[in-house]
Amino acid sequence: MIKFLVYVAIILTVLAIGYLVRVFELASSLKGKKQEEITEKDNRLMSRIMLTFLFALFIFVIYNLKSFGSRLLPIAASEHGVTLDWLFDVNMAIIWVVFIITHVLLFTFAFKYYGRKDNVATYFPHNNKLELIWTIIPAIVLAFIVIYGIRTWAAITADPDPKSMVIELYAKQFDWTARYAGKDNKLGEADYKRITSTNDLGMDTLSHEGADDIIVKNEFHIPVGKEVEFKFRSRDVIHSAYFPHFRAQMNCVPGMVTVLHFTPTITTAEMRKRPEVIKLVAGINEIRKERGEKPYEFDYLLLCNKICGNSHYNMQMMIVVDTQADYDKWIASKKPFLAPATAEVKTPEASAAVAENKAPEAAKTEEHKHQ
Repeated sequence: MIKFLVYVAIILTVLAIGYLVRVFELASSLKGKKQEEITEKDNRLMSRIMLTFLFALFIFVIYNLKSFGSRLLPIAASEHGVTLDWLFDVNMAIIWVVFIITHVLLFTFAFKYYGRKDNVATYFPHNNKLELIWTIIPAIVLAFIVIYGIRTWAAITADPDPKSMVIELYAKQFDWTARYAGKDNKLGEADYKRITSTNDLGMDTLSHEGADDIIVKNEFHIPVGKEVEFKFRSRDVIHSAYFPHFRAQMNCVPGMVTVLHFTPTITTAEMRKRPEVIKLVAGINEIRKERGEKPYEFDYLLLCNKICGNSHYNMQMMIVVDTQADYDKWIASKKPFLAPATAEVKTPEASAAVAENKAPEAAKTEEHKHQ
């Protein structure tokens, strides 16, 4: 009801402004003044409005920063995320400086040099010094941003540590599945042609490396302080694996494997205790309480950052960053995708031998049923 009244108030305000403008136009025509004729008085009024708008704009920007700044992402929870945040802050500082200087000059000039009678503009077609200034300074700033950005990107996308933990993230509409490489730290072979109702990832059940792979849904855990190499696959369309708190993102493309790696630095429990996170959670829970929803508790999330279909907004998976001890306990409670008996089958020949050994026993069981 309140939203409806707000909309009605906005519509009525717009209509009222429209009628006021119309009344002003009629009053001007009655005085014999032409609408297209702009007087010095009109220009002076507009110059003052320009200056007023400048102050109002800065007040509005400051208000938004103060009101919504706390809703930004908390501190980066990965090693390279700290560097990315610093690069982002430098870019924002440059943008703010340029924003303030250009707007102050723009509206101050509009206020100071409004149109007057017998006031002729100076013809100023060319100045080498000015052109050098506004060419060289931006070139230096942009060169710094580009070079530092390329170096940062190269460090992030460099080859991972050979000892890093390997996890595959498998995307499909509208769901994520995580597959751990197991004790051998090698993922087994997989192919979309092998996908069945009981083999959602298309894993090769004869692959020796895949015998100890662990598949988890809904949430996955990673240990703090240990580099994790993620491999991404997609079943259907292009998805994008987005780790906002770790400042990492990679597209998941059907028919190919993409890779990224990062090292988490803050556990989930530690992040929940940070003042900015506590403040953020409190603000969200106030809104949830008004709506009658369950309280929110901070969690790291894996999101899809490509519009991949109708339920794209709901394609997410919880990430838990544990201490090494807690992670070891969690992973020990998970069972490999392949059963122990199947895991011993390493080759097609061995698989055939197992099938032949089981055939007589199966025949006896069937014969017993008939009797």
